[in-house]
Amino acid sequence: MQALASGYGLIEGPVWDPATGLYFSDVPNGGVYLLDRADKVSLAVPKRRGIGGMALHAAGGLVVGGRDIAHVGLGNGGETRTLLTKDVTPVAIGFNDLTTDQAGRIYVGSLAFRVFGGDEPRPGHLHVIDLDGTARTISDGIMLTNGLGFSPDGKRLYHSDARGGLVRVYDVNDDGSVGPWRRFVTLGENGVADGLKVASDGSVWVADAHGGRVAVFNADGSHRTDVAVPLPMVTSLCFGGDDMRDLYVVTGSRGGPHENCGTVFRSRVDVPGLPLAPARVALG
Repeated sequence: MQALASGYGLIEGPVWDPATGLYFSDVPNGGVYLLDRADKVSLAVPKRRGIGGMALHAAGGLVVGGRDIAHVGLGNGGETRTLLTKDVTPVAIGFNDLTTDQAGRIYVGSLAFRVFGGDEPRPGHLHVIDLDGTARTISDGIMLTNGLGFSPDGKRLYHSDARGGLVRVYDVNDDGSVGPWRRFVTLGENGVADGLKVASDGSVWVADAHGGRVAVFNADGSHRTDVAVPLPMVTSLCFGGDDMRDLYVVTGSRGGPHENCGTVFRSRVDVPGLPLAPARVALG
């Protein structure tokens, strides 16, 4: 693993843009950063905090999470448009990770408690934003929503529940709704499923927030291998590069000896990842 950028708080939301490089967020300190194709870092979106997930939009700019789901333009004076507010459910206080399907719908999980604020945990929901901009709630009972990703054929949706101790899987219907969830995998007694991505062979790559690894599972749920990460709090990951075989892994810190050690790592892997389709929801 090669360390490319460090000194951040808790990094989340890595997304690969073939034209520019890797975007990532710093959740507690704010901002979205671009690690360009020459491995130079610049600030892409200032100030915005709490971004747990991001996606490119077909019209340009980024879809980002936080207190709401918004589309933000890049560069100076980029316009911000709200796509979904926490009023989507009575208990939502914000949103964490998100992904897109091949049609460009946005799938996002809502939070019902402050994860680092000492609140009593309460379950949140899973939502989909359709292409016309309307939103639906399609699942519930997620204690701490995290990584989301589709199988290569788009017929299965994987969904990390960090406090539930597992990764869910749903069958996806033609209209973008999902069937009842079932357990896909657990990460062991002390494992915490955080961000995830799916590779071109259908394997599911899961960040273990307490385990210093990316755990790799076959499509049938059997454990394939672990990719060791130099820091313990592995928050998310992303495939990139021209052949999609660059594995970017991001980490966080919550005080102690690893304060402000959020780092972006890169390693080469044998299987290419699936490109994430850009969002195509209406911007109003």
